[in-house]
Amino acid sequence: MPIGVRTEGLRKIYTSPPPSGVPGRSLSMTFGGSAARKEKHEILALDGLSLEIQPGEIFGLLGPNGAGKSTTVGVVTTRIRPTAGRAWIGEHEVWTDRVAVKRRIGVVPQRPNLDFALTAREILTFHGAYFGMPAAERAQRAQELLDRFQLVDRADQLVKGFSGGMMQRLSIARAMMHDPEVLFLDEPSAGLDPQTRLLLWEMVRQYNGRGKTIVLTTHNMEEADELCRRVAIVDHGRLIALGTPEELKHSVPGGFVIHLKLRPRTPELLEKLARLPGVTEARPIGDEGVDLYADRGGPLVAEAFPVVAAAGAAVTDLHVSEPSLENLFLHHTGRSLRD
Repeated sequence: MPIGVRTEGLRKIYTSPPPSGVPGRSLSMTFGGSAARKEKHEILALDGLSLEIQPGEIFGLLGPNGAGKSTTVGVVTTRIRPTAGRAWIGEHEVWTDRVAVKRRIGVVPQRPNLDFALTAREILTFHGAYFGMPAAERAQRAQELLDRFQLVDRADQLVKGFSGGMMQRLSIARAMMHDPEVLFLDEPSAGLDPQTRLLLWEMVRQYNGRGKTIVLTTHNMEEADELCRRVAIVDHGRLIALGTPEELKHSVPGGFVIHLKLRPRTPELLEKLARLPGVTEARPIGDEGVDLYADRGGPLVAEAFPVVAAAGAAVTDLHVSEPSLENLFLHHTGRSLRD
């Protein structure tokens, strides 16, 4: 029977020094009464994140780098202890029943962590042994996965000579080796060529077709759109939107976004553009930009140009976006999913 995943008020604060460019709250502390002071940095990675992932669905965590996606996966797979909050895999609470949780999950990390001293076949059979699979069963299961992931020709070679795509395929095969009920994929197609990406998507669909629950993190809108039944969009450790890809795309005011750069951009010009038929919002961006949220794209551009010209301004850049998850994120946060 398929099982789901649930989190309740997850909060995670890291106290290591933040990477360059990552904001964090710094506290100064004095030790031993000396004048020397050491800074303690705090980075809020998760900020009360609550999710309910249904049994047997493909669920996506969508957001830019640093949004808290990998930390969420780390918590629910027992690798990261939360500062506060709780999580469950099926009926098992993650931090009070870790052994039962680990038996029910498979995890594919963002970067392959394969043992370069082993062959592909050995990696799979050793993994099966960790989970108590009998020798004959794990040998048969390993052969099936090697065939399914098109690795038979390299099955008995050391993985240190594998390409990035082959390593990623092997990582997913390893995670499936003990037939887990929930499969976690952290940025599964990052850096892969289109052919390998399509192969991985097909493997994910097939596994889900057997009633398995799949949770994947991504900042690839196409991947979320193609694979996921529902998507949670997160930023700065908070949930900002949740629903099916279609529901989310149609929740953007107007749907289309027309990005204009104007010189000069005046408040009066913004007001005139906002009054164009079909425009639901005119949002200033930076010093010269404006995003027009509207119910149409190209036809509205033709109406906007005379308004700009009549105001004595010029359009220096133009881009029209159709309804998308990217536009939804842009609407809620003012920045791109790729930022």
